[in-house]
Amino acid sequence: MREVQLDGLPPELDGLRIVHLSDFHLGPLSRGRRAVAGAVAWTRERRPDLVCITGDLLSHPRALGRLRELLRGLDAYVVLGNHDVGVTRDRFSRAVDLDELPATVLLDEARIVEVRGRRVQIHGVNPRSYSERKAVRIAEPDASADLRILLCHFPGIARKLRPNAFDLVLAGHMHDGQICLPYPGGKIRLAHPRARVVVGEYRYGRIVLHVSPGLGTTFVPFRFFARPEVTELVLRAAPMLPA
Repeated sequence: MREVQLDGLPPELDGLRIVHLSDFHLGPLSRGRRAVAGAVAWTRERRPDLVCITGDLLSHPRALGRLRELLRGLDAYVVLGNHDVGVTRDRFSRAVDLDELPATVLLDEARIVEVRGRRVQIHGVNPRSYSERKAVRIAEPDASADLRILLCHFPGIARKLRPNAFDLVLAGHMHDGQICLPYPGGKIRLAHPRARVVVGEYRYGRIVLHVSPGLGTTFVPFRFFARPEVTELVLRAAPMLPA
């Protein structure tokens, strides 16, 4: 569980629980299959207010049936990642048609849902729009919403958004490096070694970004010093600063 403080969060939404999952990469033989199954079972037990999944669901069509089983009844809001649309250097990965998943798949579109009597906007970014540098222009915040959440596979979108556009951005993609070499006080991440935004919480003004370490693997079928994770985010209203 991670508590996240948001500026201007209405009292009714204080304590709102969001489960954030990412990067299943189902299909290839990998220890990630067990991690995904356990994370989904844990999510069902927790019964959060919202379930959000930030892309790279599949790496091979053979697991499409299994993915549908896992998502059924989860009532999740989902965006796709680069593996889902076949934009990857992983030679084991194959693009899959994901048009009929038992989930709300958001591709450059938003939904307004009522939670605890308040309006919550959930906007999902299409990975193709992000790669074409169109996503920020398309991602329109709803001024009437009490909480605005943006889902994007790529964490880099957070620093490109207009100030105050969204309250919370959820992303994945980084795998916390997947294969890491530890040293006193830190670790060298072999995946995305130069990235500064890799896992956990980051702030850009009032925008809070959470980057999931994900559950599956790419290129090699294991992780090293980069544990898979499903994260329960508990939203809290940031304390008011004295005048």
